[in-house]
Amino acid sequence: MTSIAAIGNLSLDRVSGAPPRPGGTVFYSARTLALLGSDAQIAASCATADRAALIPRLEAFGLPATWYEAAATTAFSFRYVRSGRRIMRLDAVGKQWSPEDALAAAGDARWVHIGSLVRTDFPSETLAALVGAEKKLLVDAQGLVRTAALGPLRANGEIGDVLEYVRMLKLDDSEAATLVGSADPDRLRSLGVPEVILTLGAKGSILVLPDRFEAVPAVDIQATVDPTGAGDAYAAAYLAARSNGAEPLEAARTATRTTAELLAAS
Repeated sequence: MTSIAAIGNLSLDRVSGAPPRPGGTVFYSARTLALLGSDAQIAASCATADRAALIPRLEAFGLPATWYEAAATTAFSFRYVRSGRRIMRLDAVGKQWSPEDALAAAGDARWVHIGSLVRTDFPSETLAALVGAEKKLLVDAQGLVRTAALGPLRANGEIGDVLEYVRMLKLDDSEAATLVGSADPDRLRSLGVPEVILTLGAKGSILVLPDRFEAVPAVDIQATVDPTGAGDAYAAAYLAARSNGAEPLEAARTATRTTAELLAAS
């Protein structure tokens, strides 16, 4: 029985005008889970035309990987400004995962990392089917708040009922502001998700639980790094720790250390 399944769309990322490179939550999740030696399987989607460029890069991490065909591959263009903020455009939208495909992709895994890149990737009925099959879902809020409109990336809080099916939610301060108006832990608790992890970059993270919240300091990295995929790595490492029996606070600390190691080595 596999412990973790990471499911989602691969993306073609064009960073500051450079040639496109593989990306997407499922890509960085696979890299992290492989580094940790997790008992995990990967299910990823992209267009047939991009399969040869993307899937071998995913398979190189060494985890079992299954490809799902899509009419298009999700594509982003972005650049980082001096403040560290990322300016993004959505150039193409990938597969919408049906309940049937998601259940097949998850297999017998109990813990599932949902690699949503935009809101249409995983509709609520798909998440409901996974929860109905007794899966525990970790979802990144970035894919919930992002609309599927091409052009400059847009976000809003019109996410429907999807949080009813989420056990663990990772988000940053901008996504928190979109959903509840601020990054205040009490407001985040109002989302009703049992485990909310607010990542704050160099300021660390805050774990928000139904009865308390805990601050987790960052690990200092003595280098200039490309932060792309850091949030995905954190989420995957958190899920891996939880699947191994770690309590939420221990899992957040483990995820912090793992993410720092990955960034320092990149």
